[in-house]
Parts: sequence; structure tokens; C-alpha cells
Amino acid sequence: MNDWAELGRALDALVACGQAEVREDGEWLAELATLHCELRSLDKNPLVHLWSGERNLTRRIVRVREQSAERIVLEVHRFGRTKPSRLEFLRTDARRSAGRITREQFRARFGRMLAERFPDAVVESLTAAPDLEHSFSGLYVRGRMREGGRAWAVLAVSPGEASAAVDGMLTFGILWLDWMRQHAERQAIEGVRLFVPEGSSGRLRERAGALSSAGRAEIFEFCEAEDRIERRDPADGGNLDSWLLPRREAESALREAREAAARMECLAPKLTAAGSPVRVAPAPGAKEVICSYRGLEFARWSSDGMRFGLGDAKENLSAGNEGALERLLGQMELHRHSLSSETNHALYRAAPERWLETMVLEDPARLDAQLDPRYLYSQVPAVAAGDRGVLDLLGVTRRGRLVVIELKASEDIQMPMQAVDYWLRVRRHQRAGDFERSGYFVGMEIDPKPPLIWLVAPALRFHSALETLLPYLAPDIQVTRVGLNETWRRGLKVMFRK
Repeated sequence: MNDWAELGRALDALVACGQAEVREDGEWLAELATLHCELRSLDKNPLVHLWSGERNLTRRIVRVREQSAERIVLEVHRFGRTKPSRLEFLRTDARRSAGRITREQFRARFGRMLAERFPDAVVESLTAAPDLEHSFSGLYVRGRMREGGRAWAVLAVSPGEASAAVDGMLTFGILWLDWMRQHAERQAIEGVRLFVPEGSSGRLRERAGALSSAGRAEIFEFCEAEDRIERRDPADGGNLDSWLLPRREAESALREAREAAARMECLAPKLTAAGSPVRVAPAPGAKEVICSYRGLEFARWSSDGMRFGLGDAKENLSAGNEGALERLLGQMELHRHSLSSETNHALYRAAPERWLETMVLEDPARLDAQLDPRYLYSQVPAVAAGDRGVLDLLGVTRRGRLVVIELKASEDIQMPMQAVDYWLRVRRHQRAGDFERSGYFVGMEIDPKPPLIWLVAPALRFHSALETLLPYLAPDIQVTRVGLNETWRRGLKVMFRK
């Protein structure tokens, strides 16, 4: 649709109704009635400008995805970003969504708890509104508090939010702290105070231990029922929940799985030959074996036998359903390869980080010639199941320095802190001598220096917040960004190292 005058009239109608809100990529921005809204037609792709005393947002419209009296959805470009985003104008009734009500109610209760716990402090401008311009999530209440001559950034999360919101809180705490320091006129900002529900600060305390002195973080747990807030010391550490499966046990599982692997070779000899896209490898931290096709798991062996299928829809492999496995392998061969003409097919788009991992494992030298190709382990040490949509590799340079490799195929604001999580666990096992004792890096003398971190992603897929976050890490955490070509599926090429 290119009738921008009609779009302007539709926006005016939503403004006039007085009950509409604005969202970007699903995040609530503001009530439309609190904003001035202007459509500026400079060329074939006009600008939409939203502003108030508190925010200023300008987006170039690519196209109108949906338009009705209740809802307008625009595909827009945000300046400085390569990927388009989604801007929505939604008509609402007088009731706000349950999530918004909960967060607003928590904001009010949290303000009262702060006043009781810190009677001499002045708490300013607590808000739960997201601000996507600065990557401030609407999951958190943020504000500022002053005590005498000192000031602190404040961030809190409601008990109603998912555990991932608590675990990922330090990222947004640092961003809020940095923004406040940049905008403080005369008063220095000491650090950030993070407030989480009682009993949930473990991972937060782990991550806080990896910050530099500039990233001073004080962590508090609160109990709403008792209006109680207690400080938790990051030095106590959380629970570094990781373990090493001895290599001999992983190799034993591979030997036991050979019979099932032989059946697959009979079904699809071309796909299971040497150099094929099928990889058979130990499951991280378990006595199981995973069969994957360019990183996409399609079968898993355990002592109970072989199960195959995608996702949770797995069934036991038997003589009666070998044809189904053969057809699945044929579908993956057709759609999951670098020259596929159907790049929107689910099999092509699934598990991109896993696909990227297989390419790094096949030829580590393409990533960096420093890596010793004999030693590259996937998710070693293994971690508890909680947040492992994350993909980590552990390698070593030819001189014996451990390297933590974090892989991403798309933007992720949590990438640095997820790498830090893994780094902390690797460092603990390194100091304890666990790698040598468990049969890893045999024949290699491990350098006692802290591991390096390599953040690996397509060159244009690093989140802009990384520039703010990385300087707040402790000096012994050395981070290198490795930017890849956008067409990495057709072959890895390093575009830059920073």
C-alpha cells in the first residue's frame, strides 16, 4: 500500500479515539495520547515522528503490513540498524494488559519498600516504561536514589517475571548505570543497586563478580509479603552449576551407539559417509549420543536405544519406521544446505547457531589459526538446563591458552553476559585442574592465565549495546569480537577482529 494520506488519516483517528498504545517489536512504548504524532512524506518512504517531553522517536516506513480501525502495523527502519522493526498502533479499551498492570502495581509497592528500607534516601523518577532507543526493557522498574552526597542507579524486577528476567538483569543494570553517568550533571553515580525477589539472586551474584570497579553493583533481595529488603554480597558467589563428564565416559557412549549408527549408514550411505553433513557426537554432560544434520538434531541414542525425529516429536527407531527416518534425512538433504533456493524453509532456518557450530568444528582455522584443531569441545563444561539456548565452545590456542567461544547468528543483547557465565565456569574448572583430571586437552599443557573470550557472530549482528557493556567487565576478562560474513552458511570468512 502506498496511500500515505490514507495512513495519516488512520493514525489521526487512533489519536482521536484516546484509547490507543504504541509498541515496537512487541515492547510497549507509550499511550498514543501522550505523544505528538506526525507523518512526514519526504519521498516514497515517509517518516513517522513520535515525540513528547520524555521521548523522541523517528522511523522510516518501509511498508504498511496491516491497517484497520483497531490496529495499524508498520514495517519500519530504525536509523543505524540494518534489520527492519515492527511499529504497532493498537486501539485498547480502558483496561490495560495484565502484564502492564502488574508492573505498575509493583512499581508503586517497590517505591514504598525503598522508602522504608532507605529512610534517608531520596528516590527519584521510578518508571516501568520501556525505552527501546536506549535498550531499556519494560521488564524492569528503574530509577535513581540519592543518599547524602551519593547517588545510585536503581533497577528492580517483579516476582511475576520469568527467571530469565532476573538472570539477564545485570545487562540492563549496566546500561542504566552508564546512561545515568552520561546524563548526570554534577553528582557522581556510585554504581547500580539491583533488587530481585527473595532467593533468586544466585546467577546475578555470579555475574556481578565479573565486573570491573566501574561496574559497582549492590544486590538486594526483597520479600513483598513482609516489606523486607536484605543485601546480598556478590563475593559470596552463586551456585556455579556446571560439571565435566569424563572423556572416557563420552567415548564409551559413542562406542555403544555404533550399532544404531550402522543402521543409519544403511539407510542413507551418502549422508553418513566421511565428510558428510551428519555429525555423531556425545551429548553435553550426559551419557548420550546426538546425531545432527548441519547442527540440527534429528536422533538421539541412550542406553534405552535410538529415538529419532525433530524437536520433542521423537519415536523409537525400529524396523517398522526406518522409512520415516530415511524420508527425514532426505528432507534435510533437500532443504538444509547452503545453496538451498528455499531460504525461508523451516529446515533451512532452524538452529542457525548449531549450523554455525558445525562449521567451526569442521575447520577451526577458518575462525583463527591460533586455535589448536585437536581440542575443540561443545558445551564443556556442561551447565544446568536453565538457559541453554546458548551455544558455547571451549578450545585452546597452540600455546595452551584456553578460549571460550560464544556463537550467535543474530543480535542478542545478552551475548556478553552469557559468555561471562561460561567463562566463570571454565575458570573454576581450570583452577581446580578438572580438565586434565577428566581427560580433556590430553598432551597439551594448559596456560594458567585466565581464558580468553571470543564473541563470534555475523559482522552486522552484534548488538549495539556491546560497546557500552564490554568496558564494564573485569580487566582479566579479555574479549575479542570476531565478525563473520553474512553468507557464512556458504563458507566462513572473518571480516574483522576487535
